[in-house]
Amino acid sequence: MGRSYGDAVAALNTLQSNFSVVEAIRTSGRGMNKQAIPEMIEWCRKAGYEMKPADFNRLKPIQIAGTKGKGSTSAFVSSILSQYLPENPTAAAHSPKLSKIGLYTSPHLRFVRERIQINNQMLSEEQFARYFFVIWDRLEAAAAKVGLPTNTSAKPVYFRYLTLMAFHAYLAEGVDTAIIEAGIGGEYDSTNILTAPTVTGITSLGIDHTAMLGESIEEIAWHKAGIMKPGAEAFTAPQPAGAMEVLHRRANEKGVTLTVVPRHPDLEHITLGLAADFQKTNASLAIAIAAAHLCRLGVPNIPADIAATSPLPDRFRRGLETVRWGGRCETRRERGITWCIDGGHTMESIEVAGTWFADRVKTATSSPSTSNHPTTPPRILIFNQQTRNAPLLARHLHSTLRTSLNTSNPFTHALFTTNQPFASPPSPSSSSSTAAPKITGFTPDLLSTNTNADEVDSLKVQRGLVDAWGEIEMEMKRKGEMEGVKGTEMRVTRSIYEAAEKVRRVAREWEVEMEGKKMMGGEGVGEVMVLVTGSVHLVGGFLEVLDG
Repeated sequence: MGRSYGDAVAALNTLQSNFSVVEAIRTSGRGMNKQAIPEMIEWCRKAGYEMKPADFNRLKPIQIAGTKGKGSTSAFVSSILSQYLPENPTAAAHSPKLSKIGLYTSPHLRFVRERIQINNQMLSEEQFARYFFVIWDRLEAAAAKVGLPTNTSAKPVYFRYLTLMAFHAYLAEGVDTAIIEAGIGGEYDSTNILTAPTVTGITSLGIDHTAMLGESIEEIAWHKAGIMKPGAEAFTAPQPAGAMEVLHRRANEKGVTLTVVPRHPDLEHITLGLAADFQKTNASLAIAIAAAHLCRLGVPNIPADIAATSPLPDRFRRGLETVRWGGRCETRRERGITWCIDGGHTMESIEVAGTWFADRVKTATSSPSTSNHPTTPPRILIFNQQTRNAPLLARHLHSTLRTSLNTSNPFTHALFTTNQPFASPPSPSSSSSTAAPKITGFTPDLLSTNTNADEVDSLKVQRGLVDAWGEIEMEMKRKGEMEGVKGTEMRVTRSIYEAAEKVRRVAREWEVEMEGKKMMGGEGVGEVMVLVTGSVHLVGGFLEVLDG
C-alpha cells in the first residue's frame, strides 16, 4: 500500500459500514451500543494510549452535542477563541493560555480533511496521510502481536478511526484547546471517551437518528446530556420543555451546573459570518462556551455575565463576524443565478433552511431594481435525501415555503438528484446510445457505502420525490388552492452536475426572455433563485460541482 493522501482516503473508505450493516442496526431496535466507550478505550490502548484520564486531558477539550447547529456552534467557538491566539506565531511558546486550537467535526463536505482542523485550517494532505498511517500501523502491529488478522477487522469503523486519529494528531501537533463535536448522541458516542472537558454545550435538539437514540425528544435529550461531566460548566440552547426537564435531571445526577443561554442582545447589531436568524441562537451558545473556556484558562478581562447582558469584547465580535462554515445557509452567485445552499436534513433543519431561503427571496424581490418587475424570476429546488424519509422532508419544505412566501407554488422547477457530483457517459458496450450512464461520479473523499446502491442506480428515491411533490399539488388543486397557478416542472437527474446545468439553461432562457422585453435593468435584476437542500452529502457534492 502506498502512503499518499489518496492512499489514506482509499484505506479509510474500507472502514465504512456498508448499507446492509447500517440497515441491520436501524431495524434491530438495539439502539446505541452501550459497549461503545469501552470498545473505543480498547482501540485507544491498541494505538498506544493507555487511556489514563490525563492522556487526552492535555487537549483541554470542549465537548459539543446536539441535533441542530452543533457544527455551526463549534465553528463559532473556534473562531472566537482564535482571536486570542498570539498575533506573532513565534510567541506561542511563551503563552501558556492558548497556542493551537483543534476543531473536530463531522460530516465533511468535500474533503475528509475538513473534519480535523487546527487554527481553523484543515490538515494538509501530507499531515493527514502521516497521522492516518501512524494509527493504521499501530493497530496492525497490535493485531499481529496476538496472532490476529491485520485486515479491516483490526481497525475500528470509519468515525471511530477518525476520532482516534484526530486526538492523536492534536497531541502530536501540540494542540492545547480542542473543540470536539459529538457524532451521534453523546452518552455512547466515541468522542465521549473524554473525561475532563473544560466546558460542554448542547445545541438545539430535535428528532433524528431515532433507531439509535429513541423516538422521543426526551430519549434524545438523555443521550445528548451524556457529554456533561462533573467539574465542567454545561450550557444549553433553549429546548422544548420535555427535553429541558431531562437535561436538568441529568445535570443534577452528575453534579453539574447547567445554564440555559438566551439570545445575546448584541447579536441584533452584529453581522454574523453565518447567515440566517437561527444562527444567533448558535452564536449565543458559542459566546457562553468560549467565555467559560477562556476563564478556565485564566485569560483576563472576560465579563462574568457575558452570556446574558454584558457588551461583547471586540475579540468576540470579530470571531462572530469572521467565522466561515460552508454549506450552512451559504450563498453563491454566478451570472443570472443565486445559489442558496444548506444541508438541512431533519424536519426542524429543513424548516429553518426554507425560512432562510424565503427571506432571501423576499429581499431579492423587494430591492429597487426588481420590485417593479411584473414577472417573477424562476425559483428552482435541487433536492435529495437518500437515507431518511425524503417525501416527508420535501412535503415539510413545501409547506414552510408556502407559508413564508404566501404562495401556493414556491418553485417553478424542482430537480430531484442523487448525491453523485458526476456520472460517466454510457459504456461503449451499451446496446443503446440512450442507456443510463454508469454511476462512477464520486471523488474518493465523497464516496459513501451506507446507502442502497440499487436504489441509487434505479433512481428510486428521486422518482418517489416526483410522485410525492405531484401529490402535494394534486391535494392543493382539489382544495382550489392552485387555480390559475402553473404546476412545478419536475425532473429527475442522475448527477448533481446535470441538475446544475439544467438550472443554467433555465437562467439563460430567462435572461434572453427579459432582454427581449427590455426589462433587464442592471446587474442582479431578475436573478434565478435556487435552493439546494435536503442532505449534507448533496451539498458537499454540489460544492464539488461548483468548485471542482
